[in-house]
Amino acid sequence: MPTEIIVTFAILILAITLFVTEIIPVAMTALLTTFLLYITGVIDTETVFSGFTNEIVILIAGMFIIGSALFETGVARSIGDIITKYAKTEKQLLLAIMIVASILSAFLSNTSTTAVMMPIVVMIADSVGFTRSKLLMPLAYATSFGGMITLVGNNGTLAAQGVAQNQGVEGFGFFEFAYIGVPLTIIGIIYMMTIGYKVIPNRENKVMEEPQDVKTEKPKKQESSTKQFIAVATLIVTIIFMIFEEQIGIPLHIVSIMGALLVVLTRTMTEKQAYRSLDMSTLILVAAMMPMATAMEDTGAAKLFADSVLSLVGDATGPYIMTALIFLITTFLTSVMSNTATAVLMAPIGIVIATSMGADPRPILMTIAVGSAAAYASPIGTPPNTMIYKLGNYKFIDYVKSGLPFIIIQLIICTFIVPWIWPFY
Repeated sequence: MPTEIIVTFAILILAITLFVTEIIPVAMTALLTTFLLYITGVIDTETVFSGFTNEIVILIAGMFIIGSALFETGVARSIGDIITKYAKTEKQLLLAIMIVASILSAFLSNTSTTAVMMPIVVMIADSVGFTRSKLLMPLAYATSFGGMITLVGNNGTLAAQGVAQNQGVEGFGFFEFAYIGVPLTIIGIIYMMTIGYKVIPNRENKVMEEPQDVKTEKPKKQESSTKQFIAVATLIVTIIFMIFEEQIGIPLHIVSIMGALLVVLTRTMTEKQAYRSLDMSTLILVAAMMPMATAMEDTGAAKLFADSVLSLVGDATGPYIMTALIFLITTFLTSVMSNTATAVLMAPIGIVIATSMGADPRPILMTIAVGSAAAYASPIGTPPNTMIYKLGNYKFIDYVKSGLPFIIIQLIICTFIVPWIWPFY
């Protein structure tokens, strides 16, 4: 085996170990991975920072700012007030929370959606006498459901798209994910209203010192309806431009930055607020892990891994078996490390597997995108799962009990829908 492949695999294993243990922050792990590849001669100088100019990284940055405008102006909190007005019973509240969270997370950051919805949910639960544990886990899951509906709804989806573009593979349209995202969201909500509701623990609300950003008092009203209008209008126009990208001729990442610039120029957000809304950990993680994808491709490490997978299941592996296998591997990884990191690591391997099969890479990339969002059985798979952990008084096993059944459901749906909508051949 060539030395470059051995070195690449060694660095990859180190990266996975650090992602899982979080001995150092995930963004620092990504940077360390890139520089180790450079120091060992696996990648050249131009490749080191190539990810930071990637279109997807720029797109994520712009959407962070546009999405944050909804929270800074109070639009999202107004939506929360509407929920409390019409949802009277626990089941009604549960349904309303999941529908709103799914819709918001289809266009905004899952983390931001959870951050703004969480204090509202806690406030309602405490004031009415509902248990937080019955409401917070469905909230976190709903953000993952909705994030699968659009291109910008999930960082893992964007990461897979970025790797695809780097490798010269055709990407996905803005709403193309909806073919599988909408069915999964509807089934996911039904699951959480029935089976999920029964297995989620009904624990007594824990009295604790809560962080400043999740205190349960009712948030103050925002004074400017003009800013709220501009924030909503900017998001709607941005989405329209993204949907009709081919007809309008402006790339998605340019549209996102134009929208972000607009909310700052109109003083809907201040410049400092815009800078604060950038989740630098996510941006660095996506950008700094892209050279690993390049290294996996250029050294032949991805092909070696792909050949190993194919030899394990046989040369005559059909689309359905391969879809299930890729989904299971991706889901396992996303349960122990970030969904973004999982997508960036799996995407180049998936492309090579598709090439080795003589198949279109898009169905495998779609499977990886969907699988990277299926971190339901672990409190560390996604930031929303982690954010609700203490407030909901959960234990690790609670995630396994409620999340594992739906992972199986998602596996079945993904296995049959993906090869049907996106044929391998």
